Amino acid sequence: MTELPHLDDFGREVRYSRWDGTQRLDALEADELLGAMSDELLAGGDLEDALARLSRWGMPGRMEGMKDLLERLRSAKQKRAERHDLSKVFDELKEKLEEVKRLEREGLERRRDAQAPNEQLRQGMQKIAQERLAQLDALPDDFGRAVRALKDYEFVEQKAAEKYQELLKDLQEQVLGSYFKNMRDSLRNLTPEQLERTRQMIRDLNRALKERMEGGEPDFEAFQRQYPELAGSAKDWDDLLRQLAQGMAAMRSLWQSMSEEMREQLEGMLGAAFNDPGLQSAMNDLAETLSQLMPMDSYDHAVSGDEPMTLAEALGLMDQMNQLSDMEDTVRSARSAEDLAALNAEDIERLAGPGARQSLEQLRKMTELLEEAGLIRKDGERYELTPRGIRKIGQRSLEDIFATLKRDAFGSHRARTRGRGGDPTDELKTYEFGDPFLLDLPDTVKNAVYRDGAHVPVKLAAEDFSVYRTELMTQSATAILVDVSRSMLFRGCFLAAKKVTLALDSLIRSTFPKDDLYIVGFSALASQLKPQDLPRLTWNEYIYGTNMQHAFETARTLLARSRGKNKQIILITDGEPTAHFEPGDPEPKFAYPPTQRTRDMTLREVLRCTREGITINTFMLARGHYLVDFVNQMSKINTGRAFYVEPERLGEYVLVDYVTHKRRRVA
Repeated sequence: MTELPHLDDFGREVRYSRWDGTQRLDALEADELLGAMSDELLAGGDLEDALARLSRWGMPGRMEGMKDLLERLRSAKQKRAERHDLSKVFDELKEKLEEVKRLEREGLERRRDAQAPNEQLRQGMQKIAQERLAQLDALPDDFGRAVRALKDYEFVEQKAAEKYQELLKDLQEQVLGSYFKNMRDSLRNLTPEQLERTRQMIRDLNRALKERMEGGEPDFEAFQRQYPELAGSAKDWDDLLRQLAQGMAAMRSLWQSMSEEMREQLEGMLGAAFNDPGLQSAMNDLAETLSQLMPMDSYDHAVSGDEPMTLAEALGLMDQMNQLSDMEDTVRSARSAEDLAALNAEDIERLAGPGARQSLEQLRKMTELLEEAGLIRKDGERYELTPRGIRKIGQRSLEDIFATLKRDAFGSHRARTRGRGGDPTDELKTYEFGDPFLLDLPDTVKNAVYRDGAHVPVKLAAEDFSVYRTELMTQSATAILVDVSRSMLFRGCFLAAKKVTLALDSLIRSTFPKDDLYIVGFSALASQLKPQDLPRLTWNEYIYGTNMQHAFETARTLLARSRGKNKQIILITDGEPTAHFEPGDPEPKFAYPPTQRTRDMTLREVLRCTREGITINTFMLARGHYLVDFVNQMSKINTGRAFYVEPERLGEYVLVDYVTHKRRRVA
């Protein structure tokens, strides 16, 4: 990992290295997770889908997703494949075989050359020695077949016979240890009694599995008590089957990954190691039963490194690579973090490193963090946003919008009048009766010195007192009308409109709690919406029409409930009115291009709003000729303002306008 030197503010050298996902950063917070999904949720996305997408892709630099975990698993498997070499897997066993042959040959030569009491005995010993040496010389060059051929050889040298039996036992332990991973310790130094117990265990296991395959219910706990060395860690038959199938897969993987020549050698060795008819028969029966109960595809791992390994290490390597492949399959098929429950964090760390474990644990903790923070909750089998979660999305929208305002230096809408009764400003004034006594002492003393001269003590008079000006806060009632017609989606305006509506709701709730805000969604019809409805709000795909008349009427009715004297409508739309109601007709009339009748009926409702003191400010998200003409007519009637804005800058204008008209300074 490349480290880059850097000098801090005190001239000390510090070193930075590239982030690779394993370094510990600040703990993830629920607000971050919700923020990463907010735009998708506002665009009409389902919370479950958003959680699944966040799990899949993560948060760059903050949380790895399942695709990153999958890459870590692939990389761990690839590193193993590039490090090890299977071509020398039999070298250690070959050395043991050569030692057997050497010991036997030396023993034969000693007997051949030894002095005997009589000539007849000497000739007999020479004849036997020559025959045995000829048998040794005739052994196949192929290692596996040579091991198997020695099964029928009658050893003369006792040490050679013992070494050969050790070689066969070693093979048995390594292969059985691959099949029965839980028994690796108990399979070491197999005695004849232990070998007989292993044979019986395999027979009993095979009998129980066949019974289960035929629909029976063999007693797992009884089997577990009888053979704890095999079934002690398994939870049930399914768990034990999975473990056994993994062991078989390691041997099959090794077989598939070998050359044809190496397969022949392995086959010969196993034939010699399991020449015991009872054990070999039991093993074959078990393999057949397992293949029927739990068919597993063979894993073919291409191994291309140069680090030699023994047969036991090769079987262990295949087992590890198979486990990594199984983990890959689990992650690849997972839709959400909940689908990763089968993965064991300790196994992940052992096989793929601490970074992979950290990724897994963060993914698993994701929904837990959101639930503990009260942002989401389980409703049956699905998650949904809580009211707190909806407010958080609104606050995030507000932060996003005002962050842009700060960068773009907005703020030119401030009024010039001065006042009192609200938050203090940075400006000073002479104290008047009734002003909040927000005294500026240095300016007050300075005024006294200017008036009476520089001497002590300084005597203060009433006219010397300087206080900070304050801003007068007004109470407002606002109805924001959100166009949810088809064209809002097609022109890319829908998300912006929803985002600014939530942001405005958050602004009012947090900063102007006495204000009233009503939200109205409209297409062919208009209806009041609650803030919690906004994340799930979508456009009316199959309903045609933009009924501003009904939207204005609905807003006017809602604003009539408010006691605030300042009432306004904020209209966000991308098109002119194309639908209206005729008196006495419950069905809206739709026409495109819009008719003069639709415009007239809509403008009549604008006039009613104007008579009730409601200001209508329009934010146009398109510049169509009909829309501009209609908004101009509406502005003449209402004296409200009209803005044309790009969808991505909608929030800047609406919120700047709202805030600057919330505070006015009066003399």
